[in-house]
Amino acid sequence: MQTSQANSFSRRLTSLIRSIYPDVDSDILLSMIVEAFWPAGTKPRKRGRLPSNNLWTEKDALLITYGNSILDGTHKPLDLMHDFLLRRMKGVVNGVHILPFFPYTSDDGFAVSDFRTVNPQLGDWPDITRISEDFHLMSDLVLNHVSSQGTWFNSYLQGQAPYDKFFFEASPEDNLGDVVRPRTTPLLQKVETANGPRHVWCTFSHDQIDLDFRNPEVLLEFLRIIRLHVDNGVQIIRLDAVAFLWKEPGTSSIHLPQTHAIVQLMRMLCDYAAETIILLTETNVPKAENLSYFGKRNEAHAIYNFPLPPLILHSVMSGSAQYLRRWQSGMPPAQLGCAYLNFTASHDGIGMRPAEGILPAGEQAKMIETIKDIGGLVSMRALPDGGEAPYEINTTFYEATGQTFDGKDEYHFDRFVCSQSIVMSLEGIPAFYIHSMLATPNDHEQVEHRGMNRAINRHRWDYPTLNGLLDNPATPQSRVLNALSDRLRIRSKQAAFHPNATQFTLSLDDRVFGVWRQSLDRNQSIFALHNVSDQPVDVSHKSMNLIDDESWVDLLSGDHIDMAQEKITLAPYQCRWISNRG
Repeated sequence: MQTSQANSFSRRLTSLIRSIYPDVDSDILLSMIVEAFWPAGTKPRKRGRLPSNNLWTEKDALLITYGNSILDGTHKPLDLMHDFLLRRMKGVVNGVHILPFFPYTSDDGFAVSDFRTVNPQLGDWPDITRISEDFHLMSDLVLNHVSSQGTWFNSYLQGQAPYDKFFFEASPEDNLGDVVRPRTTPLLQKVETANGPRHVWCTFSHDQIDLDFRNPEVLLEFLRIIRLHVDNGVQIIRLDAVAFLWKEPGTSSIHLPQTHAIVQLMRMLCDYAAETIILLTETNVPKAENLSYFGKRNEAHAIYNFPLPPLILHSVMSGSAQYLRRWQSGMPPAQLGCAYLNFTASHDGIGMRPAEGILPAGEQAKMIETIKDIGGLVSMRALPDGGEAPYEINTTFYEATGQTFDGKDEYHFDRFVCSQSIVMSLEGIPAFYIHSMLATPNDHEQVEHRGMNRAINRHRWDYPTLNGLLDNPATPQSRVLNALSDRLRIRSKQAAFHPNATQFTLSLDDRVFGVWRQSLDRNQSIFALHNVSDQPVDVSHKSMNLIDDESWVDLLSGDHIDMAQEKITLAPYQCRWISNRG
């Protein structure tokens, strides 16, 4: 690294260190950070990557899955997942998010007991690396908390350095009334340590003990863990529950300035890494709070578009896209070098907090009532006043689209495919949970067996059974996977669906959600129209400004648009991607 560039790197990193750790020798900590992220024999790039739109293209799409979503009782689950990806998903998606694949004690992987090994029930690091050779790989950095039964916390209980200062302690006498958290369990847990009784902070559960990032040794350890991931082929680092990272009694303990500074520090290291590393923040919070993690193009490369799941589901349940359109109209384009991650379903439930201030309480109540009618569940969160509010809906997204506010009908398949097509059309990178791609039904047996609402959406398929269903064209599994795969293949060839291509939300009939996308070179336009109702709808050419001297074609049906007809008709739940370049 040339002297001037090295000085710039050191100066910027030192500034961040001082904002996070004002009482620590910044020069010493800088050296330790560089050594943690670039161990012996490696070094930073001469220049950091500048923000650009080159980190992703229209070909990018992700599958979200657990490492053991597919089992057969004989082979390693990661080998089965690799086989499924190559057999069913090659050319459909080019990336995969394997949810925490480490040893754990609860929360399906998010109470990690060992960050440095792969769960032996899934496989080993070579299995992870093999998948990364065929697909862009995302892994979870569960950096807010660790398992109460792991080595780190056991060493803390025994007073062993450095872990004796790794966990956040507080007192029941502290002012904790403003703390924001997504659970109803007590925030503090009393434990006996070699140094006497202590109360440790537990944002999520008493098996998930919060770490204390006020201790720079905690940060250094996670930088080493990121390096381990990257060295094993990981390209996308998902910062799980990052909003809660820094805590201070007397505050909300969410989105604190030090949290943003730590994300900025990680982003800077990634920008100077020889490998391409993308940071994704997981912050299931209202819009303005979520957008804040883009920073000034110096924090997350990508953020989850959390309002999409409840808003898209409401649209197809109600037959009206008015709230989805109103919200999307007010969404800013992602900054240069940033992107949205668009999805409808994940391993968690359908979060309701991001719908706050967007969906009226009455509309949310209708959604919850409908979900309960189809056998779904609702999880609650604690409020500062001691009350409770809906935190998330627990169901597979496929089952959630099984009926509307008016009840069941014959349009389940079309309604579900429409919901997923909206995700494909929007600015950003689309991601699809494996149980959406596979039309997985709600798993009530697992809810009862495991005593956890989220288990309803975490089915584990028997691989021979699944392959039999996928090979039978009449099954919901085959029909859904084929339909979504066909649309994703079409999408991947359209420059106007680049994650940063221009987007404008169309003002149309409330039953139609439409966006205009234009490629970065301005050569291709796509008018993506989605009828979210059970009624046929006519859309006027004039309402979309279709240019008369262009030839327009529906990319999904192959039909050419007859400009003399003046109107385009959409059947119930039909989607049309009308482009000037077929």
